[in-house]
Parts: sequence; structure tokens; C-alpha cells
Amino acid sequence: MNKQFNICVIDDDDIYQFTILKVLESIKLNKKVIFFSDGEEALDFMTANLLNDTELPDVIFLDINMPIMDGFQFMEEYVKIKPELNKKITIYMVSSSVDAVDIERAKSISDISDYIIKPIEPKQLKKIMHDLEQKM
Repeated sequence: MNKQFNICVIDDDDIYQFTILKVLESIKLNKKVIFFSDGEEALDFMTANLLNDTELPDVIFLDINMPIMDGFQFMEEYVKIKPELNKKITIYMVSSSVDAVDIERAKSISDISDYIIKPIEPKQLKKIMHDLEQKM
């Protein structure tokens, strides 16, 4: 399959960004990975590219705890712009938080596909990308 996948990682942890990039590089897909250190940067990018499906992500890996705009705040704003998007975006909340309140809150947001506790395992990430490829 030649379709390019746009993968967006929204996380302020440089080590996590490096780690997930290395795992994604090992997955043999045509892909572009973009990183944002907080939800506001990502939201600005998405708003600027609302009608540009080739730039918008196919999948977002979203952290909860970040400066400026956290993952839940990002989701509140994402829901507002979602009707203007011409593309379905799959969102995974990926966090080191094992707090039941965070997990339940994430699971209560219908636009979040799943809650994954860091570190995301390479096998799990490969399965997510394989499943996404099958849907395309």
C-alpha cells in the first residue's frame, strides 16, 4: 500500500518522542511523523490545515500532562473543530498516569479510541499501525 500515513505525537517528553520515533521507524509503512510539545501547538497546526487532508494526521498519540494545553484540553478543542475536518483521525491517549480518574475520563470521550499506559510497547504500536492500515 502506497498511502502515506501522517502520525502525530503530542507529548512534551523528549525521551518519549525519541523512543516512539525509533519504534515507528522500524515499522515498514510510508509515513510522516510530526511532533508537538503541547496541545496548543497541535491544535494550531490542525486549525491551519483544516481542509488539507494530506497534512492532517491519520492517527494522534496524545499525552495527558503537558504545559500550556494538556491532553484533555486539547480534546475539548478538537471536538469543536472536528465537524470542519474532512478526514477521520484516530486518537490514542498515551500517558504514564495510572490514575483511574484519568483512565475513566479518557474512556468517556468518544473520540478517543483507547487509553494506553506508557511506555507503549513496540508490539502494541505495530498492531495499532497495522489495524489503521487495514482500515485505509
